[in-house]
Amino acid sequence: MRCVVIRLVFLLWGLGLVYPVWSVADDSVPEATNRWVATLPFPAYQTAPTVANDGTVYQGTFNGTLFAFTPGGEILWQFKAGRQIASTPAIADDGTIYFGCRDGKLYAVTPAGRLKWTFATAAWVDSSPAIGADGTIYFGGWDHQFYALNPGGSLKWKYEVRAIVDSSPAIAADGTIYFGAHDKKLYALDPNGKVRWSYLTKGAIISSPAIGPDGNIYFSSIDGNLYRLDANGKLVWSFHFQSWTQSSPILSNIGEVCIGRSIGLNSGVAVVTTNGVEHWHSGSAVPMDVSQVAVDDHFYFSLPWRTLQAVTAIDHRLWKANLDDNITTSLTVGPDGTIYAVAFRKLYAIRPPGPALPPANSTWPMFHANARHTGRVEGK
Repeated sequence: MRCVVIRLVFLLWGLGLVYPVWSVADDSVPEATNRWVATLPFPAYQTAPTVANDGTVYQGTFNGTLFAFTPGGEILWQFKAGRQIASTPAIADDGTIYFGCRDGKLYAVTPAGRLKWTFATAAWVDSSPAIGADGTIYFGGWDHQFYALNPGGSLKWKYEVRAIVDSSPAIAADGTIYFGAHDKKLYALDPNGKVRWSYLTKGAIISSPAIGPDGNIYFSSIDGNLYRLDANGKLVWSFHFQSWTQSSPILSNIGEVCIGRSIGLNSGVAVVTTNGVEHWHSGSAVPMDVSQVAVDDHFYFSLPWRTLQAVTAIDHRLWKANLDDNITTSLTVGPDGTIYAVAFRKLYAIRPPGPALPPANSTWPMFHANARHTGRVEGK
């Protein structure tokens, strides 16, 4: 009987359903320090911390509350939406905060925490909105629609996908909008809502695309592949990492793509060159569905043993941060180099040992491109 139990435990571990309770111990690696830690009244899943230009930090929670924290970690205000928030807030140039909610609405909230407007759809909105250079807000819904709204909240246009869209859109320098759907396709729409092309994979696309400096698009599918397409929708390469993932890829400034992997013994983080060759990977026994961050020539990524680590492009550990729980949302790095991570019911503002580096000088160093999560290539 004992042998059967041991085999079952290792089987579940391999499937990523359980994991060891021990942590990765390496006393030679220096530890980061916390600038501050804020306890959230409710857990946060999927919705990453968003940092405004003035340092205000916005965090959604799964009970439907959006919190605003001062740069020092004090609660500035809280705004209650109708249901769970699984959409990462995006901040417009005028400071307006946009986010989706499972009450079927997209919300627009002022920097003072007051409701500006809502736009109602027919189902959940888990897609994190992207903001165009002209202020247009783009997002998808579980009602099989992809929306473009004017900054005042009126409908600009919508495109019927005929499948769930919980992928968060990405906007290229030329205004093209890219997003995935559960019909296994990546779509490219022009700013007027016309389809330029679509690319069919073998699995649903839940992740958000990343856009390279040459306009190429990187995205993952639950078919187990990381794809690179050119701006015309032609496949440049695909890399199969023997796993499926909901993690969105991020791009370093030295020609590498970092992405989480989500099943069994092939879980962990994979780093692939922009030529489609795996450089290295870090294994774990649990899914790695959150997006990581590229800083200078290295990455910050979460480990399942309540740990955040900094690792160089050649898999050399620089430092670690021990947390009270596993990280449950994508990581964010502010312009001053502060790292924001959510571990279930705690929001951490982490300062690394040594210099605090800003995000990598790439087009897509973190989820949705930048700390404001506008989801577009900036400076173009």
